[in-house]
Amino acid sequence: MTTSQMTKTSPLEHIRAHAETLRTEAAPSDELGRLTDTTVKILRDSGVMRLYAPTEYGGAEAHPVEFMEAAMEVGQSSPPAGWVTGVVGVHPWEIAMMDPRLQEEIWGQDHDVWTASPYAPFGVGRPVDGGYLFTGQWPYSTGTDASDWVILGGMVGDADGTPLTPPQVRHFVIPRKDYEIVEDSWNVMGLKGTGSKDVRMKDVFVPDYRTVGAAEMNAGAYEDRQPGKTLYRLKFPVVFSAAINSGTQGIAEGALRVFHDYVLERVSADQRVAKQDPVLMHVYAEAAADIAASRTVLLNDMKEIFDFVDAGGELTMTERVRVRRNGVRAVRRSVDAIDRLYKIAGSQSIHERHPNERFWRDMQAGMSHICNVDGPIYNAAATLDFGGEITNPMLFA
Repeated sequence: MTTSQMTKTSPLEHIRAHAETLRTEAAPSDELGRLTDTTVKILRDSGVMRLYAPTEYGGAEAHPVEFMEAAMEVGQSSPPAGWVTGVVGVHPWEIAMMDPRLQEEIWGQDHDVWTASPYAPFGVGRPVDGGYLFTGQWPYSTGTDASDWVILGGMVGDADGTPLTPPQVRHFVIPRKDYEIVEDSWNVMGLKGTGSKDVRMKDVFVPDYRTVGAAEMNAGAYEDRQPGKTLYRLKFPVVFSAAINSGTQGIAEGALRVFHDYVLERVSADQRVAKQDPVLMHVYAEAAADIAASRTVLLNDMKEIFDFVDAGGELTMTERVRVRRNGVRAVRRSVDAIDRLYKIAGSQSIHERHPNERFWRDMQAGMSHICNVDGPIYNAAATLDFGGEITNPMLFA
């Protein structure tokens, strides 16, 4: 039995109980370029990474709102840990709908095994008897140092390794012994502690049962592997994007907290007390309201679609895009709120002795993720509202 299996508190309670340690370990994680061992242990012991896993492998099959709240809670204290929680923590949701043989390989001996990603199809799989020979190099493998498996996007190729036309994208799942983590490949302005390094491999054999079709996963073609369970009928783009949105929202909530703590002690050079400055107080209250509203939208949307599917509904593209539209807008609202605050925080706030600048940089880095990019989603949502059709095959919805 693993340590986290013996945990008697909920993941959220465990995270809150260790919030101060998570805060303390955030800067050292940045310095290491990965989560500290202490941070990884807190996350493992909390059970947060098993919330989406099936019960037969020690998972909770939890309501998505529970997972999202936990990811936000982690991000409030440690932006890199919150980001890793969102990314790595959502993978068991997909693995639960993969071949049972693969689930046994990953979780059969240890329910707390982590799986990294990324899904961008930077690899090519050449079909061979029983599977594929897989080659490529992928950036942004978040939390990869603490993970024993990785899910990678790739295109099916011909015998020479040329991707087929039209593209056939699949998700390939590979054990740690078969790929290399490229050290010194994560040199970035923000989210340094996530350790989102490159991984690479050449001509690694991946059996058929360790792959799924990307389009088929997005459409819900594998839901029958978890029959009768609402959680696994919510569609991959919706669940994955909500995880990324939640990790980013948590960082914004943490940024508001560190700004609050900074203002409590701030007195300007001309002896003005920051917490008595009416202009600053106005911007602070407005920002706090915007961030609270964003949290409500993210959680309420997920609750509504869960209830809808639980009652027998099927998520259409229109509904999926609506949730994605609201999600990217919620995150943008929170980040814009913090931007307004930090622009009037005074020159002291840019110093590394305060956590303000680190939270701000991590938020900006998080906004570059495709699940937080609003333009394509807004365009798709408006197009559907006016009776048009979505033609962009890369739309993450």
